[in-house]
Amino acid sequence: MSVNHPIVTVTGSSGAGTSFVKRAVEAIFERENLNVAIVEGDSFHKYSRVDMRAKVAESKENGGPVLTHFSEYANEFQKLEEVFKTYKETGTGERRYYIHSEEEADEHNARLGTNLLPGEFTPWEPIPEGTDIMFYEGLHGMVKRMDHGPQEGMYDVAQHVDLGIGVAPVVNIEWMQKIYRDTSERPYSVAQVRDVIMERMDDYMEYIVPQFHRTHVNFQRIPLVDTSDPFSTQTEVAPMGPAPEDSLIITHVRHKDIEDLSLIVDQIEGAWLQNETTMICSGTQMVNAMDIIMTPIIQNLIAKKRAAMGQ
Repeated sequence: MSVNHPIVTVTGSSGAGTSFVKRAVEAIFERENLNVAIVEGDSFHKYSRVDMRAKVAESKENGGPVLTHFSEYANEFQKLEEVFKTYKETGTGERRYYIHSEEEADEHNARLGTNLLPGEFTPWEPIPEGTDIMFYEGLHGMVKRMDHGPQEGMYDVAQHVDLGIGVAPVVNIEWMQKIYRDTSERPYSVAQVRDVIMERMDDYMEYIVPQFHRTHVNFQRIPLVDTSDPFSTQTEVAPMGPAPEDSLIITHVRHKDIEDLSLIVDQIEGAWLQNETTMICSGTQMVNAMDIIMTPIIQNLIAKKRAAMGQ
């Protein structure tokens, strides 16, 4: 794997907390004064918002599996691999943006001179040359399927990733966070979000879960309070899930730059080593743990890049 153009990914499903981890990684990039090429997972969806709704309705009418954003049939996995591969080889490539809101539409339309609407994509644009590192956050940063045989349909995004970070909370917390987001920020009821969760379950097991044995670091949040009914409105837990002090973080590390996890444990208050690759700490220490674990890995990636380029 080329050391000249490293790639870092944060991977997890909707409601898993990838945006939280994304902010922690971006803080490290800022502190290290790195020029980062940002690639957004949503930009590799195959369909616009309007077209996706039509495709989902069509799949339901046909009586087959419901099309979901987890599936390879709703995403451009080959294009995602092409972007990663090209960046590894050249330090550039192409990217686009999926427009989530009116504010994002205004921003991109002003920049591009377009009239795009929320739910549409911007045109593909060159990634600027001279970036230090690429950063992806989304559903499929470690996706892989090589069992189709020697024809179209194979992809292996994971092979290009230097640091893959998985975010995989206990599924009840994931559901609670998704329900909270979709009912508070979007016009959905709890029942509608529950139906979406059920429709996505097969694709969740097929495309999302397998990525977590390819990642280099996994963060999994475990509740210390009752989350047995994540769909209830009568829970004593906050609707977005347990507070940091009411949860534990299980961190599984299998990256060559972290040879002795006990040295990490010694730096985190109250943490302990469950086994040689697994650390447990309070949810209040999650950001600190992310920083201590990921900073030396990212520093080493940049040091190897600069050494290879003679800087």
